Amino acid sequence: MPPQNTLELAENGAQETNNGTFVETNGKDHTKPPSEDIPDVATAQVVVPPDGGWGWVVMMASFCCNIVVDGIIFSAGALLKPVKDEFDVTDAEVALVTSLLSGFYLMAGPFVSALANRWGFRPVTMMGATIGAIGFCTSYFATNIVHLYITYGVIGGIGFCLIYMPSVITVGYYFERWRALATGISLCGSGIGTFIFAPLTDYLITSQNWRITLVIQGAIIMLCALFAICFRPIKPIEVPIDQAAAAEKVKLHEDAFEKRLAYSVPNSVHNTWMGSIPNNHYPTASEVFRGSGQDLNGHAKRTSEDRDTQVAPLMPASLELRPVGETDENVDENGALLEGGEPRPVIVPKRRHTVSERESSRPGSRRVSTTENPRPLYRDDIFFSGSLARVPQYQSQTSLGYHMSVTRLPTQQDKREEKEKSCKLCPEMVKRTLATMLDISLLKSPTFILLALSGFLTMMGFFIPFMYLVARAVARGMEKQTAVFVLSSIGIANTIARIGCGLISSIKGVNSLHVNNIAITLGGVATIFSGYSMSEAFQFTYAVFFGIAIACFSALRSIIVVDLLGLEKLTNAFGILMLFQGIAAAIGSPIAGAFMSWTDSHDAAFWLSGALMTLSAVIIYPLNCIKRWEDGRNDAKNTSKSAA
Repeated sequence: MPPQNTLELAENGAQETNNGTFVETNGKDHTKPPSEDIPDVATAQVVVPPDGGWGWVVMMASFCCNIVVDGIIFSAGALLKPVKDEFDVTDAEVALVTSLLSGFYLMAGPFVSALANRWGFRPVTMMGATIGAIGFCTSYFATNIVHLYITYGVIGGIGFCLIYMPSVITVGYYFERWRALATGISLCGSGIGTFIFAPLTDYLITSQNWRITLVIQGAIIMLCALFAICFRPIKPIEVPIDQAAAAEKVKLHEDAFEKRLAYSVPNSVHNTWMGSIPNNHYPTASEVFRGSGQDLNGHAKRTSEDRDTQVAPLMPASLELRPVGETDENVDENGALLEGGEPRPVIVPKRRHTVSERESSRPGSRRVSTTENPRPLYRDDIFFSGSLARVPQYQSQTSLGYHMSVTRLPTQQDKREEKEKSCKLCPEMVKRTLATMLDISLLKSPTFILLALSGFLTMMGFFIPFMYLVARAVARGMEKQTAVFVLSSIGIANTIARIGCGLISSIKGVNSLHVNNIAITLGGVATIFSGYSMSEAFQFTYAVFFGIAIACFSALRSIIVVDLLGLEKLTNAFGILMLFQGIAAAIGSPIAGAFMSWTDSHDAAFWLSGALMTLSAVIIYPLNCIKRWEDGRNDAKNTSKSAA
């Protein structure tokens, strides 16, 4: 989930102290930055998606990572019987081994995202492959079930999350127009992985044993470190801004200064338990640009005094209105955009759809700020997997304007830590990401509470069929090879349905919440009645319904959050949802195993799974109405506050 569009402006001759105030280099405090020290040219760094090129390689690398991670998780049910027999434990106890794997795979999401924001997607994925492989290989030496809880469940789950999170979100960072397609294809690795690993795991356990199987899977996990090599970051382009008038220069820096001062003081009332504040309290790149006297469509904002003066635009409208990544045609060898044979004031490096090796330069100008780390989690849309055409911010402005409007600025503390390359246990980039993803103020929203509860119930029942489908079918007389292929067919249905969800969600007027609710309801009801017949036709039909249900749940979740809460709340919602769903995944299968032991029937596990999924869909059928009621209540509160 590569680089971000980062725009950063810093005041010349002023530094920010540890308490967030600005101090001039001579040691004098100022409540406003001195206008006389403002440079003639301010530099901003912006990273934009190449929308192709190397991005397709990144997509395939992510696809392969998903094959490995989700394939192993969804085929883990094959381990239950041999492990149970060897250690002589109950169904609930052995189910906890695999449920911890899936639980930590989700619960660690916010913390992994924070690490990726600081150190990047490539090293985090490599670290995850190493940790996951160590966890699986050391499981070979397990002498009791608790050993597997730690090595296979906890260590393996954390390793998988370190692979999964970067590999999924990195794809959206490389694409704009093709984001939905590229993300959808990469996530199809989940279904393909189920199709491949279900028979492979069964074969390895049958021909070898479960210990050797885990070692082999550990070696396969290490392949993700090779795939991660493809996750190379995109260097930002450098955009020098020529200030048209001194007044406009002052306004630019005063706007940026006031916003930073208001939201960077550690003792501010906005601070959270993480020692930092969420992203939505920081200014976006577009807000700072608007303060510069330029709008994002390339037209200068003019005061009454310079109304008759033509001011060079920030960027030519012809460049702005074209999709990002298609600016190659009219760029000269030095990276300067030409129009009518004369160089424009803006210097844009030539895009080659991969990592640009050049930095823009301008004689006589001085670069005000730079950043080596793109800070991907400072983007509001980093977790959005759907088509950007659904996002109001994208529809209402140009491409570059959109990228600036969703990019939050880093602080001076960020820059200091990066420049000094200091080694801190919890640097600013990590704290700010955690503060954003784990901001519990979102729990005040009834809409989000209901959505989180729905996700919790869905995830409780999500993994149960994967764990017990083959065992139930074999116990009811179906051949094992056929039963394994039924499990694999869930992966095929999942793959096809993900593509279908992407297409349907891109259609104007389609309500993603309704699509999700219908799919989950059908999947839940099908799971409840899945034991009615063990005929091959009936079981394959059930596999199709269940595969469609889980595909819609996974593919539409971020779209539903944006539709209900807005893009600026997506990262926060995603972090809390991952915690909810991780806890649910960790307890779902053990509870189902206990039900099986009490009733001495596999069907009880499927009844529980189906009931939980159906209930999760039913409780959010009125969610749109609740959202309208909540908006009305908030509007009334704001009106009363304004009147007071």
